[in-house]
Amino acid sequence: QVQLVESGGGLVQAGDSLRLSCAASGRTFSNYAVGWFRQAPGKEREFVATISWSGNTRRHVDSVEGRFTISRDNAKNTVYLQMDSLKPEDTAVYYCAARRRTTSSIYNDYAYWGQGTQVTVSS
Repeated sequence: QVQLVESGGGLVQAGDSLRLSCAASGRTFSNYAVGWFRQAPGKEREFVATISWSGNTRRHVDSVEGRFTISRDNAKNTVYLQMDSLKPEDTAVYYCAARRRTTSSIYNDYAYWGQGTQVTVSS
């Protein structure tokens, strides 16, 4: 079992930056790939980024490529999502999720989820 807690969300203006954190406890976190997803009101949950257990493999959805960066520090059992040049369309609840083995952009592939952190970007 892995427990995940997100933090770092907030209300910012367009063009600002935020860094989300996903802190893990439970089983050896370094064995797990982690993904970030987001869900805006009235929309389906959407893939944002994923990182392998080692950090060597990373993927970002096209809409955030060049603006968001996923990273991890296994010594701190934490995965980060650095979000720069935020846009109003980035407004959503952001969730981190963990799974054994490889990275995935499909939310049904993830067994463990945090409760989410709200990110609101005003224009």
